[in-house]
Amino acid sequence: MSIDMRKIYNFYPVEPAPSAANLPTGGDLYYECLDCAAVVNSVPFIKAACVCGNLQGGAGKLSVKNPAQVRVVRGKLK
Repeated sequence: MSIDMRKIYNFYPVEPAPSAANLPTGGDLYYECLDCAAVVNSVPFIKAACVCGNLQGGAGKLSVKNPAQVRVVRGKLK
């Protein structure tokens, strides 16, 4: 099952954009995969992944295969 996070949140890019080598995490920070356009929480407590497999996580940890293909965004409830 996949949840389209854009139906729940408005996303805004974090400025200045953090480097791919040091991606920040936080409850209101999300990673947008630039390959498949999926959005995943930076600290997912339920199993979450993007379609292409670049972002995968759960239990509060997220692994990023290609950090250069990630945009850090801040989510605000609609």
